[in-house]
Amino acid sequence: MNLHVVERGAGKPLVLLHGLFGSATNFGTVQRALAAKFRVLALDLRNHGASSHVAAMNYPTMAEDVLETLRDHAALPCALVGHSMGGKVAMTVALQNREVISRLAVADIAPVPYGHGMRAYAEAMAAIPLHPGLTRTAADAALVDAVPNPAERGFLLQNLRVGANPAWRIGLNEIAAAMPDIEGWPPLQADPYPGPALFIAGARSDYIIPEYRPAIREKFPAARFVTLKRAGHWVHADNPAGFVAVLEAFLG
Repeated sequence: MNLHVVERGAGKPLVLLHGLFGSATNFGTVQRALAAKFRVLALDLRNHGASSHVAAMNYPTMAEDVLETLRDHAALPCALVGHSMGGKVAMTVALQNREVISRLAVADIAPVPYGHGMRAYAEAMAAIPLHPGLTRTAADAALVDAVPNPAERGFLLQNLRVGANPAWRIGLNEIAAAMPDIEGWPPLQADPYPGPALFIAGARSDYIIPEYRPAIREKFPAARFVTLKRAGHWVHADNPAGFVAVLEAFLG
């Protein structure tokens, strides 16, 4: 699949992959900052943003989407940055296609299965009745029990078009059906990625814990670790200046 791309800047290609329920636009501030030094391509992964909605949604398939898109944009080799689900896609790309990934940065995720409640988020979103005249306030209220954090509800509801003909912009049914694959980690038959790798954790997040470091180093033996202050799981949104500074230092 050829993915929707938002491109800024000129220079060596730098590719950004968003997380679950996100889109390329989530990296707007980061992309604008990095575009001063790089040709920055932010991609909408399948079933997200302006990319197509399809049933198949696992990490090898999403990795192939990324490679196909970057080949079509003459953006290989590249440095690759991924957050959360996008981080797992980025790791899959690097492990299976090491020759075209010069550097890898992974934001707040590890190559392990997770069970952080995103399945419940998808179910709660799908349960919102999409009747004509639906307001964002009503949709927000419908998510309160499953998603108590108002900032997280606001993030999720960016994907909802309200008004006379309310609809989800994302492939919500496809995402919900694929949650076991999205929360998991595929048994890839691939040698470790030998290149430079940076794992960026949010100080207020529990997605990268010390117990996961052996699994990271098994696949990425050159991995370095940074913890970003004043940041939770959405590290690039919580502390964009710190995130950009860490990436600039890593990318050189």
